[in-house]
Amino acid sequence: MHPGQSPSHPPGYWPRQTPPPTAQQLQGRMLAAQPEPYPYHRRPVHRPKLRWVATPPPGAWPRRPVVVPERYSGPPSYPVPPRWGFPSLVWRRPTSVPGTASDEIRPIDRVPVLSRSLVVVLFAFAVLAVAAASAEIWRYVLLVQGRDSALSRSVVAFSDGFVLTAGLLASILALLPAGLSLWWLLVARQAAADVSGEDPPRPVWQVLVGVLVPVANLPLALSVVGELEHAVLRRPRDVRPKPSREVLVWWGAWLLNWLLLGASIVWRFRDDVQSMADSVLLVALTDLAAAALAVLTALVVRRFSALLAPSDALAVREMRVVKVEGAPEPEPRSGRPAGAAR
Repeated sequence: MHPGQSPSHPPGYWPRQTPPPTAQQLQGRMLAAQPEPYPYHRRPVHRPKLRWVATPPPGAWPRRPVVVPERYSGPPSYPVPPRWGFPSLVWRRPTSVPGTASDEIRPIDRVPVLSRSLVVVLFAFAVLAVAAASAEIWRYVLLVQGRDSALSRSVVAFSDGFVLTAGLLASILALLPAGLSLWWLLVARQAAADVSGEDPPRPVWQVLVGVLVPVANLPLALSVVGELEHAVLRRPRDVRPKPSREVLVWWGAWLLNWLLLGASIVWRFRDDVQSMADSVLLVALTDLAAAALAVLTALVVRRFSALLAPSDALAVREMRVVKVEGAPEPEPRSGRPAGAAR
């Protein structure tokens, strides 16, 4: 085909005439050619009258799997002890893990434990001392009855056995509350000194002399216990200790017990019959004084211990172990037999 020559069409072909655009089409073309105005919500938008929404057909989504509950086969088994649990020790405050570098137990922590044990021992000794005093009083009654009439041999033998057993047990077991009381006194003095931040008012040897040495312990016991009460109550050190009424009553029982003990020992060296009968009555009074001293000592110990280490159940908060530092690595478990019970 040469330039300027009309294209050749097959026979019978007639080209289709394109109709001219309408006014609406021309207006749409003009609007499309113009730049988009601002803001966008003012531009003319031809929204369709229909809105098609596609939804999946039924059964297109996979069904949620049904979880079958597993059969309980017992608690879990670990190859080593879990590190998130509580340490294997008795719960106390402050706690310490065995095998770690922990501080030595302070005297303030020993006071509650010692006081509980000491109070129980003191009350038990008081009951035993009352039993020994009852045996001595029964012997004295038999001595009075024997002045006018003959006594039964079995009754006298039983009375002698009762007096011997009760007196021997009271004499031997008196060492236990005495030793515990002295131990608690030394620990309480050190605990009170630690709380106040000052040294004890007197050295240990003076305390031992003021409590154990006869005759010297009569006046010095009041000074030792009064100083302990002064320190327990957090009073200033430059103020002279003033014992309370409870401490004075305890000191009175202390004096009465030692005086009756000395009198009963001295009275046994007399050989006449009346002196022997009086010695039985003195021993009974000594046992009763020892029982009263034990009860008063328990009350003083309980009061001083409550002042030193008060424990309020309402003020105790729940505690939990957050982490354990410095503990030794646990030994792995060698193996668990298949048939072993969980």
